[in-house]
Amino acid sequence: MIGSLDLSISAIYIIGIFVIGLWAGLRHQRRTSLNNNSAGEYFLAGKTLRWPMIGLALFATNISCVHLVSLAQSGFDSGLLNGNFEWMASFTLILLALFFIPFYIKSGVSTLPDFLEKRYDRASRDWLAIVSVVSAIIIHISFSLLAGGIVLQTLFGVNMYTSVIVISIITAIYTIVGGLTAVVVTESIQTVVLLFGAVVISVAAYIKMGGWEPMVNVLHANGQLDKLSMMRSEGDPSGMPWYSVFLGYPVLGIWYWCADQTIVQRVLGARDENHARVGAIFCGFIKVLPVFIFVLPGLFAYTLASSGKIDLSSITTQINGKPLVNSKGIYTLMITQLLPTGLIGILVAALLSGLMSQISGALNSISTMVSYDLYLRYKPNASDEHLIKTGKIAAAISLVVSLTLLPLLNHYESIFNGLNDIIAHIAPPITCVFVVGVFWKRASALSAKYTLWIGSALGVLVFSLNKLAPNSILGNIPFMMMAFYLFCVCVLIQVSFSVFYPAKHTAESRSLYWNSPLEAISDKGWPGIGNYKALSVLLLVIMGFLFYVFR
Repeated sequence: MIGSLDLSISAIYIIGIFVIGLWAGLRHQRRTSLNNNSAGEYFLAGKTLRWPMIGLALFATNISCVHLVSLAQSGFDSGLLNGNFEWMASFTLILLALFFIPFYIKSGVSTLPDFLEKRYDRASRDWLAIVSVVSAIIIHISFSLLAGGIVLQTLFGVNMYTSVIVISIITAIYTIVGGLTAVVVTESIQTVVLLFGAVVISVAAYIKMGGWEPMVNVLHANGQLDKLSMMRSEGDPSGMPWYSVFLGYPVLGIWYWCADQTIVQRVLGARDENHARVGAIFCGFIKVLPVFIFVLPGLFAYTLASSGKIDLSSITTQINGKPLVNSKGIYTLMITQLLPTGLIGILVAALLSGLMSQISGALNSISTMVSYDLYLRYKPNASDEHLIKTGKIAAAISLVVSLTLLPLLNHYESIFNGLNDIIAHIAPPITCVFVVGVFWKRASALSAKYTLWIGSALGVLVFSLNKLAPNSILGNIPFMMMAFYLFCVCVLIQVSFSVFYPAKHTAESRSLYWNSPLEAISDKGWPGIGNYKALSVLLLVIMGFLFYVFR
């Protein structure tokens, strides 16, 4: 439980974000009230976003309570291994900047399902819209609420569902009223608060530990030096050897960073292609930080617990006479045992930042897709006022559905693994149709439709079999490799159908694929260090060095 000062700091932060979100959204709407495209202003901020806001908003939408809680948990359990998800994201963001953003901006789409219709057909758009709404509810909202609820229950002693309902309502109000402008402005603030809080807990744990060398000594004494390695060998107990990272992550990452509306909507609101590209790469640079400020603190906690410098009794239970640590609560435990009064309130604000930014971003994306991709299908002449009203209703319903899923998702031992397990079965067909469609002109509309349908059905079937028969052959395949295998099947499906049913391009679809990968970097971009090509090379060099050091 935390004291009244920390509680006051947290409450002031929530009120402040609520007021700023409402003010930013309503101010933007007043300034653009004479603009005929009011729906575009609401859902895409009038396409006025600059690169710093895009980069910060991308990061804030990605990083939620799930990451703070579950990455610390993974650091405690398996060391730096799950940091691969953070650093591999930098490579995927470069792919987004170089190969996908030009088409998204050039085509003028409001949603990624809209892009699929321009590249393929209406059936592909409908399917992606439905899957994207469902995945946003489960992945971006429900899992974030679950992680936030666990933290708030531990810290404040209030019922998990009560706390997340209150936070959800507050976030939903400014998101629904203010649109994307409110989301991006608050996300920018929340990113700064979140990063500051994460740095504070990392420094506090490092000081308590006495430096890096004492940690290495403890790990060596416990036979756990492999916790410092991100590239594991075949047969590693984690089920994530090095090759699964390079084969499986791109399937998950390209869907998440390049083809998921909740993430890419910040890019679609860019004022031009250069701002969109540099914003994505800027986010790639920020993604270097999570390994050091989200994952490493969990490893620090393991070292401190092994040295008797923190007490795990509050998260330990006896199972058959043996102590079992519930590592889901390790981040909360570090906050309460390592930080003085006042700083605890700031850390709680950082956790709330992650929770609120994830919810707001997902709700805004859901409302956009429901309005543009589904409602307009049946009401093609709908006014902007009706589109906005429909989006607001969709956001409210989605939030209610997300809350009802919490008891089901709470059965996962590891929140982070549960999240990625679901993504591994959703992502393959979507990643396939985007990658093949952008890089292969012969990819046909019919092939995309059947790839999405068959691939999604296979994903659901395999996921269900894994849960019903976890000891079967399929159940023993790690989710990263399962994602890769499903992706290969989807590529085979799309290529086969494209060969037998050749593409019939429209004038628009002919401009939405690369004739050569080098064509993607033909645009000169901004001069100097702000050039997207120079920044991409710099980011690649940095990531290569980091992977070499922590291999």
